[in-house]
Amino acid sequence: MTRLTDFISRVALGLGGIGLALIAFLDSSFVPLPGAVDACVIFLTTQHPERWFLYAGAATLGSLGGCFLLYSVARKGGEAFLKKRFKERHVAKGLETFRRYGLLAIVVPSILPPPAPFKLFVLLAGMTEVPRGSFLLAVVIGRAFRYGGGALLAKWYGQEAGRFVREDLSMASVWLAVAVAVGGLGWVLWRRRRAA
Repeated sequence: MTRLTDFISRVALGLGGIGLALIAFLDSSFVPLPGAVDACVIFLTTQHPERWFLYAGAATLGSLGGCFLLYSVARKGGEAFLKKRFKERHVAKGLETFRRYGLLAIVVPSILPPPAPFKLFVLLAGMTEVPRGSFLLAVVIGRAFRYGGGALLAKWYGQEAGRFVREDLSMASVWLAVAVAVGGLGWVLWRRRRAA
């Protein structure tokens, strides 16, 4: 898998933003490329810091396309498709999380790096027929945080950002996801309280 990831990353880097969108699409659909998108965003941004927004946007849009493909497949195939790809206990746990937290169950895992089970939540969103617009918005918010954050780090810190991603991104992503989850949960509780 590492050879495939390296090969795809080299090809994508040669194509710039378009290649980055392609690799993000593959990673978010059926070809897992752990960490490749983050590494490409950082590498490209260190080469052209003024294009950080373009690279973050390309990665976000590519990932959105791949997620939408998975979502559409799950919407048609439903539970049978999920059970082929994941253990039943993981599906049950994911459904419970989804029922309890709604779209936060998509936003938070979309920020986290592997091995966070983001694809499981994408598939659950399709299976439970979450409205397309809400699903797409949740993915854009989460992925924009993740890839925009990586691009900004690369713009501000250059090559040092690559070291940070290799060594510290998991912990930083966890804290960012916790902050988003707490903020989102607070908003949900505030709306419920206001409605009551």
